[in-house]
Amino acid sequence: MSSFEIYGGKKLKGELIPQGAKNEALQVLCAPLLTAEKVTISNIPDIVDVNKLIELLQTMGVKIEKVEKGTFIFQAKDIDMTYLETEDFKKRAGALRGSIMIVGPLLARFGRGYIPKPGGDKIGRRRLDTHFEGFQMLGATFNYDAGEHFYSIEAKKLKGTYIHLDEASVTGTANILMAAVMAEGTTTIYNAACEPYLQQLCKMLNSMGAKISGISSNMLVIEGVKELKGCFHRILPDMIEIGSFIGLAAMTGSEVTIKDVSWDNLGIIPNVFRRLGIKLERRGDDIYIPAQESYEIDTFIDGSILTIADAPWPGFTPDLLSIVLVVATQAKGSVLIHQKMFESRLFFVDKLIDMGAQIILCDPHRATVIGMNKQHTLKGIQMTSPDIRAGVSLLIAALSAKGKSVIHNIEQIDRGYQDIERRLNNIGADIRRIG
Repeated sequence: MSSFEIYGGKKLKGELIPQGAKNEALQVLCAPLLTAEKVTISNIPDIVDVNKLIELLQTMGVKIEKVEKGTFIFQAKDIDMTYLETEDFKKRAGALRGSIMIVGPLLARFGRGYIPKPGGDKIGRRRLDTHFEGFQMLGATFNYDAGEHFYSIEAKKLKGTYIHLDEASVTGTANILMAAVMAEGTTTIYNAACEPYLQQLCKMLNSMGAKISGISSNMLVIEGVKELKGCFHRILPDMIEIGSFIGLAAMTGSEVTIKDVSWDNLGIIPNVFRRLGIKLERRGDDIYIPAQESYEIDTFIDGSILTIADAPWPGFTPDLLSIVLVVATQAKGSVLIHQKMFESRLFFVDKLIDMGAQIILCDPHRATVIGMNKQHTLKGIQMTSPDIRAGVSLLIAALSAKGKSVIHNIEQIDRGYQDIERRLNNIGADIRRIG
């Protein structure tokens, strides 16, 4: 198990280029399963979860050619469907939550799909009912082997239908969408997720010959086609990493420029950080954050304490709430963080409290942060990363803290952030990978 050794309290200065979006990559990498033709995808992040998915696709029979760093050609001409019933498949797919995304394309093209109960972050329950209920409404038969924890779904022919999702699940919408593109007739998905990454998947599928309308809304209409062709697709920059870098700049009082952020796809993210008192400005498609000695949290109009809560897009992404929470510990003022969508994501605050932060964990979903206005800086401690986003939040806290911090289990951070220590060290951080 590797660890980061961090010497905090250093000012950073320079430019950061965000990696390709992890959450988009896990969706669009499964789309080549829908066609026998070549699909080229660029700006793929070099991170553990994405690399595991690429390896899984390869073992299934997808031919993969690396063109250059971050750009690959995929051709799913000869898929070995018998491999999906092997122990090796169960082991590989079970280690990655993103593996669920192969089921929709396989069902659409081959009439069946299999998946073990997938792993991933321990951030609370993330049910798969939405995926399989959608497949069933398209005419598929579902079976779950409770002993083996193995899901199977089969259909001789998928037929378009009206689907009203019980939750605006991003992966659920994407999976049902990929199943529906080759179904007979028209499918309508209402209460669909509409995140930029889902919009990207829709645009990619349309460039492959699909007929999807309603992109960027919560109602998608899909006219089924008989087959799809190859395409070229470029992945957006990762909005979660961009938000993480904004928080890092504020916490360390650093002057940082984040390059090529695809500003129009950031939604309300910049404004949420502005409400924390962080100055940032748009320069072309870059974000410039000046060095700030302090930043003050806004209040509501009546003077009551600001609440920042997550919500499905176009609301604030839950993946950045832990970053906002950390940044608030050194702000002037107080804020209530309300994590509505997952029930275990706030438990990392005990590490921040050990570092000297003033946080009241109200319940598994809410925490009140009393900012210290950088009058009392955090102190370095030893800690363990519980999940990807909390891990980076703790890394940001450590970079702003006095003295040495050690973060164990950084494999969690590697799952979502590419070469994070090298990129931050290049602008003045002091992070060492040990073990």
